Formats: sequence, structure tokens, C-alpha cells
Amino acid sequence: MAGKNMNYYLMDGIPSGRIKCTLANWTGVAYKIPRVKLVDCKNIDYLKQSGVYFLFCKSDNDKPLVYVGQAGTRKNGEGILYRLKEHHASPKQGLEDWYEAVAFTTSNNSLSATEIGWLENYFFNLAKNIGRYIAKNGNEPNVPPVGEEKESELIEYVGYAQTIMGVLGHFVFEPFIHARQSEDIMQDDDSVEFCLEQKMQNSGLTIKASCKRSNEGYIVLKGSMVNPKANEKTCSGVAKRAREQAAIENNILMEDTLFPSPSAAAMFVTGASANGYMVWKTADGKTLKDIEASEASEL
Repeated sequence: MAGKNMNYYLMDGIPSGRIKCTLANWTGVAYKIPRVKLVDCKNIDYLKQSGVYFLFCKSDNDKPLVYVGQAGTRKNGEGILYRLKEHHASPKQGLEDWYEAVAFTTSNNSLSATEIGWLENYFFNLAKNIGRYIAKNGNEPNVPPVGEEKESELIEYVGYAQTIMGVLGHFVFEPFIHARQSEDIMQDDDSVEFCLEQKMQNSGLTIKASCKRSNEGYIVLKGSMVNPKANEKTCSGVAKRAREQAAIENNILMEDTLFPSPSAAAMFVTGASANGYMVWKTADGKTLKDIEASEASEL
């Protein structure tokens, strides 16, 4: 994937404050706005235009919450900003504790009502399908019809917005495993896949699971088998919580699940203490420890 040149303006002079984002060769404009700084945005003209916005909340679940909304330009000239002010004054149920908004518009105010409706629907479904965040919209936004040419333009807009959102620290559009382009065919990434196969004494089952490394940690892959019984004394807290919250049907993991360490990933699968560097192995029997030692020797 080609590199991208981005421009970030720290509007308050600090990384935790408001940030304005633009991207080379893109007419879009994005703003990251902490809720406590919303009052300082009344003079930002771009926020008085049409666009889409996202509200982020913490959650008791391991997954954070996101709400996707749209805003058309009002007669009072306050589009996105007006909607954010409404959410600040009277937040929707379940969004009372939203702490940050990210808004997308354009430098030439070119988004029509149809286009922002299409973007809202597309962003909502993208977030829902990736599954890193819980999408808090009460209902799926309606999708207005657009022509082929316009849809192509909007998909390009979405691609730039995805990049900016990730750099701003919200991985709502980032799949755990990226696809790679190879001979014009989209395939899974080519990172090393590790396997764990072990007979569990407490359940009598032979567990088979797969794992990949990523930029964020270790991913137990969808389709892996999970031991239904856990050792309460030796299974870590991270693994226990993940076992309680993961989508598991008939001992089979139904979605890719991220862990901070290979041992946490292994304990999630086995339900017992495990050294991930030793139990995760490649198809030819090399342990994760062997692979990392080999990689280190090449540095």
C-alpha cells in the first residue's frame, strides 16, 4: 500500500485537544473534538456544514461504543456543530457518557443530503461488520440511492476517512487482519500462522486453534476450538473475561479475537495456564519463540 501524506493541526497545542486533519489530494476535512472542548468550536466554519460524525463512549464490555450520525446544514448555518450541541445537551440513551466526537465534511461544502445519508449508512455497516466497536445506532440508517459514478466517489471518500480515523486512535474501521493485493486477487495477509493442538484432561477434548500476530497483538482466528472448561486458578483474568464475552458456539470461536500476549491467547483457548511462546507452533513445528529468535538474528 502506498504511503500517505497527512496534515494534523493541534488546535489547542496539545495532542489530547482538538485536532484538524487534512490529507493530500483529498477535499475532505476531519475534526477530532473532545466533548469538553465542544464549546470552543463555535467559530469553526467547516463544522457548520453538512457531514457525518461519530460519538465515542467507553463501555463495561471490552468493546467501546460508537454512534454514527449525519448532519445537514440548518437554516441557522450550523450543521455538524448543531447536532453535536444537541448530543451534548440531551444525549441519547446509552450515549450519556460520550467523551469524544470525530466529524467529517469537505473543504467546499459539497456533500448533499443524499450523500451524507449514504455515508452514514456505509460507515455504520462497516463499523458493525468489523466488530471492534458496538454500534449504538437504534436502527440501521436508511441508504438513499446514488448513481454508480457518485457511489465510486463516495467510496473513495470513505477510504480516506478510514485512514484518518485510525491515525486519530479509533480503530472502528480497522479489521484485525488486513487483506493484501496479490496478482489482482484479494487474499488474507501473509503473516505467519501459528497453531495449537492439545488434548485437555478436564474435558477430554483435543483442542485445535490458530493464531496470527498483528501490529496490535495476537489474534486467535475465527474457527478455532475453545476448551469449554476453564481452570479458575491458572487461567488469567484477561483470558477469563474474553471467554465470557467471546462469540463461541459449540466450542467454536465465531469471530477473530485480539489478545495482548501469546500466552493470553493460549489461555483463552485452553482455559488453563500456558506459555504462548512455546505452545503456538508453525505447520513445520517451529515455536513462536523460535520464529522471533530467527527474526531477531536478521536485524
